[in-house]
Amino acid sequence: MSDNAPRERALHLDYVKRLALTSITTIFKGEPEPAEEPDKLVDLFRNRIELKKEFAALRDEKYELQDRIKAHCGATERVQQKLNHIEALLLDPEWVHNVVVFYQLRRLAAHCEGRLERFAEQLKQQREQRVHSRVLVSWNKEKTKLMERVTARIGEHRMRVQTLEDQLQAQRHKLQTMGGIAKMLHGRSQETSVDQLEASVAAAQGRERELLQKLEDTEKLEPPPHQGLDITAKRSINFMILAFAQQLYLDYVEDDLVALAKESREKSVGAVNYGSKADCDDLLELITRRKEEIEQAGDFADVLQARAKKIAEFAQFRHDDDAVPVPATVATIFEIDKNGVIRTSDANLLGENYFSIAKVMSR
Repeated sequence: MSDNAPRERALHLDYVKRLALTSITTIFKGEPEPAEEPDKLVDLFRNRIELKKEFAALRDEKYELQDRIKAHCGATERVQQKLNHIEALLLDPEWVHNVVVFYQLRRLAAHCEGRLERFAEQLKQQREQRVHSRVLVSWNKEKTKLMERVTARIGEHRMRVQTLEDQLQAQRHKLQTMGGIAKMLHGRSQETSVDQLEASVAAAQGRERELLQKLEDTEKLEPPPHQGLDITAKRSINFMILAFAQQLYLDYVEDDLVALAKESREKSVGAVNYGSKADCDDLLELITRRKEEIEQAGDFADVLQARAKKIAEFAQFRHDDDAVPVPATVATIFEIDKNGVIRTSDANLLGENYFSIAKVMSR
């Protein structure tokens, strides 16, 4: 073995150590970190915010639906309680006749409310049609006058065009028939006259076309839209509605039918006792008989007109633009017989909302 052997072994061992260290470093070395991607992070946060908003909206919708379900269940439960209450009253021999009377009175109240509502609606429609008809008549008159004026101007202009055309024809003929010497002396001025007349004819024809177009546009004019009723008309309608409500009141005031019918609207079944079976039967017969008598009654349009005038005399309003009067100022009932004799009594139909009059008043 040479003298260099120990040195070679040392170098070899050192190489092996370095190689092993390099291998270990390679094995335990971490993976390279990926480059940052800011756009993807922004999108991620953005999507997260949108998802949170959608989740909050769904949660609110859930709570809203739960509240609606609770309200619906509560309403259903109340209806069921009413049905159970009515069933119990119908099963009670002492109350069953009162139940029948109660609902017949409620039917009477609905009958009166329906009559008043139909009367008010028909009255409003009639007044609106009447006002609109007056507007249309006035508008048609103005349209006719305008068309007549345009037609007259067209006629006058047509005569002017005809005169200019005749003059142009004469000047052209004169120019064409000029002799050589005359044409040399006056030809230029004659041509100028012809050119001026041609220009005048063209301008006049253009103006005529404008007038014809104006006439056509006038014929196509649409009537003005419906403007509705003014405050005076609305007050007049309300006086008539009050007059009709008073008529309904007078029709059923006898035997307190009107008060009983109003009470049936304001109270629940079982809250009112109409008496024994015999009392209930008498009341049912009275309701039927009174309705038949009213249906057979004659026309009372003149009475309504007279009553509306009396109501208007005493009606007062809180503001100048109010259509509905102060209830206390129209609380006098005017009963007018066939001879025109007037008897008065007190009943605040508007203030106490008889026949649901408040909802049909014109405002």
